[in-house]
Amino acid sequence: MTAPVASRPSALEALRPRARRRSLVSLTPLIDVVFILLVFFMLASSFLDWRSIHLDTPRRSAGTPEDASTTLLIAVLPDGLRLDGRAATLDTIADRVAKRVAENPDQRVLIRPATGVPLQRAVTVLDRMAALGVSNMALSRGAPGHGG
Repeated sequence: MTAPVASRPSALEALRPRARRRSLVSLTPLIDVVFILLVFFMLASSFLDWRSIHLDTPRRSAGTPEDASTTLLIAVLPDGLRLDGRAATLDTIADRVAKRVAENPDQRVLIRPATGVPLQRAVTVLDRMAALGVSNMALSRGAPGHGG
């Protein structure tokens, strides 16, 4: 007995479209991409401790001479800083304010930015005063006609 010979597909069978096997869509690559995006955004996010500076709103009453002697006025001008009308650097102002706060923890500091001064300069002064421990701090507008 001889073994049967494997039959070859005929030419007609080769031309006939075969039933396609339905391909399965795997969710694994999609989950991988979502996970990578999640990790990316977690690493790119900023979890800084946002600090706020507490400011009192200035009162509309007329100041008394006693108020002027106890309040330090820092003017933030386009050409620099002034402490009680005299030109000074931020370090000089910080030293003087630190001494006054050491003597009187409730020392009032009034910060008056002039018109046209970048906000960042005023915030830098505010931040420095807050770092010195000034708790009685206010932001003020300049008087009309005085560049503030």
